[in-house]
Amino acid sequence: MLCTRLTNAHIITMDPDRPVAHDLGIWRGRIVGLDEAVTSLPAREVIDLQGATLLPGFIDSHVHLAWTGLKAGTPSIAPCERIEDVLAAVEEIVSRPSPPGAWVSICGYDQRALGRHLTAAELDRVSHGRKVYLTHDSGHACVVNSAVLDQLPADVPHEDGLLVEGAMNAARRLRLPYAQEELADAIELAGRMCLAEGVTACAEAGIGGGLFGHSPVELGAYQLLRERGRLPLRIQLMAAADTLRPLVAHESDGIPRALDLGLRTGFGDDWLSLGALKVHTDGGMMARTAALTSPYEGLAHAGQLQDDPDRLTSLIVDGHLAGWQLAVHAIGDRAADVALDALERAQELRPRPDARHRVEHAGLIRPDQLPRFARLGVSAVVQPNFLRYFGDDYAAVMGERRAPWMYRGRAFLDHGVTLVGSSDRPVTDGSPLRAIQFMVERASESGQVIGPDEGITVDEALRSYTVGGAYACHWDDSAGSLTPGKRADLVVLGDDPRRVSPSRIGDIDVVATFVDGHETKGAAL
Repeated sequence: MLCTRLTNAHIITMDPDRPVAHDLGIWRGRIVGLDEAVTSLPAREVIDLQGATLLPGFIDSHVHLAWTGLKAGTPSIAPCERIEDVLAAVEEIVSRPSPPGAWVSICGYDQRALGRHLTAAELDRVSHGRKVYLTHDSGHACVVNSAVLDQLPADVPHEDGLLVEGAMNAARRLRLPYAQEELADAIELAGRMCLAEGVTACAEAGIGGGLFGHSPVELGAYQLLRERGRLPLRIQLMAAADTLRPLVAHESDGIPRALDLGLRTGFGDDWLSLGALKVHTDGGMMARTAALTSPYEGLAHAGQLQDDPDRLTSLIVDGHLAGWQLAVHAIGDRAADVALDALERAQELRPRPDARHRVEHAGLIRPDQLPRFARLGVSAVVQPNFLRYFGDDYAAVMGERRAPWMYRGRAFLDHGVTLVGSSDRPVTDGSPLRAIQFMVERASESGQVIGPDEGITVDEALRSYTVGGAYACHWDDSAGSLTPGKRADLVVLGDDPRRVSPSRIGDIDVVATFVDGHETKGAAL
């Protein structure tokens, strides 16, 4: 007897051997058959989908769950667009009751609307002696007041209270770590936000250290949720690269540094597992710290690498030698050069054809870099909603020649590169459907078309959020398509993205989300 049969559905399987169906059978969390194989079988529950569209659950291959959940409870200064309005908002937040000595954490900061960055002196005027920390929406910068600067080591660089990339980490370390219980609550909330948008599995892009870690024992927060039955969706965890340390392994292992006990990609189960090793090579376009080979338009600099190229290469190579899949954050084309050079060196030293290394973001990729992605078998994990929401600004700072190279679609596919959709939630909107709409239209919210030659078909965009995501996360044997034997992780949509006008894809309703064969409850968005 089946546990559940979904019937009267318009099923898009994403399986080329059987692309469509109308009935789907589930037993113990797995898909056991389609159409005639299950239609006559008895089932404990029969759900009539009344013609709704059924797809594999979306896979968001690059998210920040703890940050998303914590941000939801953090006071915000958005959408203030004048310096005086921001300062008034900060003063109001500072005045709220809080424990003695508590930091004042504020989100929603973005200098682009203000025309310049705030300064520590300006924050001093409204902070009344409290320690104030404004997080940039990109996650790659912050602005703090003098009460924070006074606690930083003298060698930490800043510009009137603005700290970027590694310097920002010095201020973050003063506030860390978060408690596992607090992190668990934040992760659960963020996971339910994902479910509401049809996401059934995701890859958390960096825990335990780096720019986005919240505790050296951060994995324990996820394990708490798993043990208590509160993990809302399947989660793969990327370990921050600075969690590796030198270990004395046997000489024949060839492992110069590793996570304690030799843990690496693949450890875990269907619900919670270790994924890639996350390595940052540069910053972000929003903060103007993505590393480019020529300067930003209108600025006298070309961004920055996170470290010396040789040290970054050594870290990437050591991760590869220790058996990790690599997820290398590289937004600018200079950073992509560093990433590709290092991955090529790693494969020369120890060939691992199915390592499935990834470049996270791949925000500005020159034409000459595309064949290298293909030759090295590196996936491109892109965030289409960056251009949907920030594309006008990004196109302006890249200039006419480079703007068509941003967050590519068609060029990757034409070169045989696996294209993987993701959100980088909470940096921007996490909706896969709105991202899919952008991948087809290449139009920002204002209607500006950015890189029209990079547009792809609806089927190809859906594939990036299903089959492509499963491949990038080593889940292709159990997820990504509605194939018998795979997990019953599903999304029910109010319409077929392939049949509506592309301009309507982002507005299609997510009717229901199933994980492990059970309908789930998402958080209100």
